[in-house]
Amino acid sequence: MKQALKYLKPATAEFLRSYLRSIRNSVTANAEMREFCGIDSFFPTQSDYRLFLEHLKLHPEVSERIARREYGDFQTPPNLTDKVCTLLRSQEITPSVLIEPTFGKGSFILSALQVFPVLKRILGVEIYEPYCWHTKFTIVELFVDNPKLNRPFIQLFCDDVFKFDFQDSLDDIKDQRILVLGNPPWVTNSELSALNSANLPTKSNFKSFNGLDAITGKGNFDIGEYIILMMLNAFAKYVGWLAMLAKNSVIKNVLQDLPKTGYHISNLSAIRFDAKLHFNASVEASLFRCTLGQRQDQLTCKVATLDSPNVVEGEFGWIDQKFVSDISTYQETRIFDGSSPLVWRQGVKHDCSRILELDFVEGKFRNGFNELLDIEDDLIFPLVKSSDIQNSLLVEARKFAIITQKKVGEDTAFIAQTYPKLNKYLSNNIQFFSERKSSIYNGKSPYAIFGIGDYSFKPYKVAISGLYKKSQFSLIQPVNDKPVMLDDTCYFLGFDHQAHAVVVLTLLNSDPVQRLLRSLSFLDSKRPYTKDLLMRIDLIKVAENLGFDAVRRLANQLPETLSATFTRDKWNEFLTMCVENAKVKSQPSFFDEPSAFPSETITNVV
Repeated sequence: MKQALKYLKPATAEFLRSYLRSIRNSVTANAEMREFCGIDSFFPTQSDYRLFLEHLKLHPEVSERIARREYGDFQTPPNLTDKVCTLLRSQEITPSVLIEPTFGKGSFILSALQVFPVLKRILGVEIYEPYCWHTKFTIVELFVDNPKLNRPFIQLFCDDVFKFDFQDSLDDIKDQRILVLGNPPWVTNSELSALNSANLPTKSNFKSFNGLDAITGKGNFDIGEYIILMMLNAFAKYVGWLAMLAKNSVIKNVLQDLPKTGYHISNLSAIRFDAKLHFNASVEASLFRCTLGQRQDQLTCKVATLDSPNVVEGEFGWIDQKFVSDISTYQETRIFDGSSPLVWRQGVKHDCSRILELDFVEGKFRNGFNELLDIEDDLIFPLVKSSDIQNSLLVEARKFAIITQKKVGEDTAFIAQTYPKLNKYLSNNIQFFSERKSSIYNGKSPYAIFGIGDYSFKPYKVAISGLYKKSQFSLIQPVNDKPVMLDDTCYFLGFDHQAHAVVVLTLLNSDPVQRLLRSLSFLDSKRPYTKDLLMRIDLIKVAENLGFDAVRRLANQLPETLSATFTRDKWNEFLTMCVENAKVKSQPSFFDEPSAFPSETITNVV
């Protein structure tokens, strides 16, 4: 409260002193405040009211020094909330009930009070008490400055949004037009857990991922996404609208889940705004807006900008049971969207880079602690990372990696028997392996790694970085007669024959595949290219559509040593291999990524 009072204008502080001068109990004070500004239970307890009177006498200047990151705090500036509310009103959104699940300093509530003239009720929830007081006092100030403004009934709860029962608090609004409005936190549950934050939902696998997916990262989710799903669970069947600021990746996830969630929403749009300007956040974000109470047959979302909201720049979502990022481009390339006859793999995962990733300096290997190593090199392989995949041909590796297993689950005891120097080095650094946080290593061999198998040792690989926006495929050949490993930010296809790798490289870098990827990938995602997406490239269809002669001309642009391997016999060999592989149901790897969530409808996410 003390922190909130410092923001009051002197005139407002004087008004409150005068308005409540003769009142000594919180019951009477609450009745007066509800009459003046509409806020119910302004002072939750008599103690709060006494404290308020004491601090109001001093009107203190107190600095706010609390680490707000544990709440995922990006307070929305008033100029942005004003612009959003004005836009919504221009789209004929006229709510009688406003719901704000994480109201913070109350910017959206303040803007809504000024923009929506027919509001009858406002309900807000905020866990951080100083922000609750700040919002209350700011609302008082608004009505002091604007005495003729409409005064709805306002309930502001200082509570945990993940435990708050919205439907119980709003059981009498089914016939009202509601607007769910706000800016939920922009952090993930794992980020908040790392900060030991108490502001977390109950630990649960709320998207019903299987065990492997849950422990390898897919169980991590964005708090903003969780709250949006909470609101849709609670209000999707009501009459009204939802409009919330969110990262574009969150909006994409909500859209991608729609066939499974079955929410009654329609008229979806993502209206982009400059998050760097408004929040100093280097992330792509939009206002996610939809109509509640009705479901459209085509689950797509139109894209525009806050500066030109009526100019549709694109559309993404579901078309013919396929999820795409650009519907217009997809229409031109959809013939190639199917199932890959070859299984894409993800690179090696070890989570111990300072020990297992090496540089080669002055004829010796150097680890991440700048220590020169004297170890056997049989288990040391060239390593390629995402930043290395920039051209169509990679001929050398700047890094090396110790590969402790040939397949997942292999016992690493053989290292002590065969490679005593390497074993001593690893055992001397055993604490770094034991400190790896991922639960995938629990109960495994001491130096276990993942994303490893026969495919890792194929001499020729065609690879792509999962992290970069450019869909560049690169041919990776052996270095020093050893197969090159890739890290877990990369995806690849492995081959025994160079000619087959050249064919695939040429097909993947061809215009049809590049346009298909542009229509499928979300470049503002943390990982635009995933195994799930790459498995949609039907190489057989691409090859049949282009034909041998066209692909041969493209291959001629490669160095002659590679293009010379591209013969009709190898072309036919490759097609036969693909057709045969397509007949065999591929077994999922450790890093397989399902294209959709389990069939159960998401309910009761809290």
